[in-house]
Amino acid sequence: MPLALLALAIGAFGIGTTEFVVMGLLPEIAGDFGVTIPTAGLLVTGYAIGVVLGAPLMTALGTRVSRKRMLMLLMVLFTAGNLLSAFAPGFGAMLAGRIVASMAHGAFFGIGSVVAAELVAPDKKAGAIATMFTGLTVANIVGVPLGTFIGESIGWRATFAAVAVLGLVGLLGIARLVPELPRPAGAHLRRELAAFRNVQVVLAMAMTVLGFGGVFAAITYIKPMMTEVAGFSAGAVTWLLVLLGVGMFLGNLLGGRFADRRLMPMLFTTLGALTVALALFTVTAHHQVAAAATLLLVGALGFATVPPLQKRVLDQAHGAPTLASAVNIGAFNLGNALAAWLGGAVIGAGLGWTAPNWVGALMAGSALVLAVVSAALERRTTAPAPARIPVPSH
Repeated sequence: MPLALLALAIGAFGIGTTEFVVMGLLPEIAGDFGVTIPTAGLLVTGYAIGVVLGAPLMTALGTRVSRKRMLMLLMVLFTAGNLLSAFAPGFGAMLAGRIVASMAHGAFFGIGSVVAAELVAPDKKAGAIATMFTGLTVANIVGVPLGTFIGESIGWRATFAAVAVLGLVGLLGIARLVPELPRPAGAHLRRELAAFRNVQVVLAMAMTVLGFGGVFAAITYIKPMMTEVAGFSAGAVTWLLVLLGVGMFLGNLLGGRFADRRLMPMLFTTLGALTVALALFTVTAHHQVAAAATLLLVGALGFATVPPLQKRVLDQAHGAPTLASAVNIGAFNLGNALAAWLGGAVIGAGLGWTAPNWVGALMAGSALVLAVVSAALERRTTAPAPARIPVPSH
C-alpha cells in the first residue's frame, strides 16, 4: 500500500470524526445552548449542506494548484472550522463553525479519491478508494466513541478542540507522504463541468443521495432512539457507536473488494439489503440485542455502497473526474442533510423516535430503483447492433 494512502486515511479520520461525533453529543449541545434536539440536528444538516456547496466551490478554486497543495489547504480550513465550533459563544456561531469545517469535506474526499486511484493499477482503483475511506470508518470505531466520551466527561467543546488537533496531524501527514502528482494535460473547469452531461454520472449521484442518505435518516437520531426506545443507558451509546463503526469498517472493505469485480451487482445487493434492514429497524429498535445487531448491519450495508458509487462516478466521468468526484461526495452529504431534516420532521410530527427508519428505507429503496434504471440504460447503449441480413441482388 502506498504511504500516500495512509496520509489520506489520516485526513479522512479527522473529517469522519467531526462529521459523526456530533450525533452522539446532540443532547449535551442542545442543553448547553437552550435549543431542542431537532433544532440541534441542524448541526448535522448544516454540515451536510456545507459539504454540498463546498465540494464544487473548493474544487473549482483548486483547479489551478496541485492536488497535494489543495489537500493541505483544505485541512487548514477544516482545522479552523473546528476551532470555531470549540469556542462558539452561541448556537449560531457553532453552526457557522460546522459549515466552515464542512467546506473542506467534499473537496478533500473528491480530490483524495482521484489521487488514490492514480496511485494504483487500474484494477485496484476501488480498493485504493476504500483504503482512503478506511480512515472515515475507523473514525466511527475510535474517533467518534472517544469524542463522545470526552464530550460527556469533560464537555463537548473539548471534543471539537481535539478534532482540530487531528486536522493538524492530517495536514502534516499529507505534507510528508503525498507525492506531487502532475496535473492532467488540458485540465480546466470547462472540461470538468462537461462530465455532468453524462446521464450515468447524474444517476450515480442520485443513487448516492438516496442510498447513503437512508443510513443517515436512522443514525442522526440514534442516541434518543437507543435510549428512549431500546432502553439503553446514555453511557451505552458510546459502545453502540463503536458497533456502528465496526459495521461501516467491514462494509467499506467489502465494497472496495467487490466493486473492482462486479460493481453493479454489488450495488443491487447492498441497496436491496439496506432497504430491508432499515425497515426492520423500526421493529428491532424495541429490543436491545436486535437493535444492536441491526445497527451493525445498517452500518455495514450503508458503507458497502460508498466505494462502488465513488468508482462508478470516476469511471463514467473519465478524463475529467476531479469535480465529479468531489460533487459526488457532496451528494453523500446532500442525502445526509435531506435525511436528517426528514427524520427530524417525522419526529416533530409525533410519529416517534423510530419513524426516521421508514424514511431511510424509502430512500434506500429509491436508490435501488435508480441502480436498476442505470444498468438498463448501460446495457442498451452498449448492446451490439443487430446483424444486417444481406439482400440478394437481382
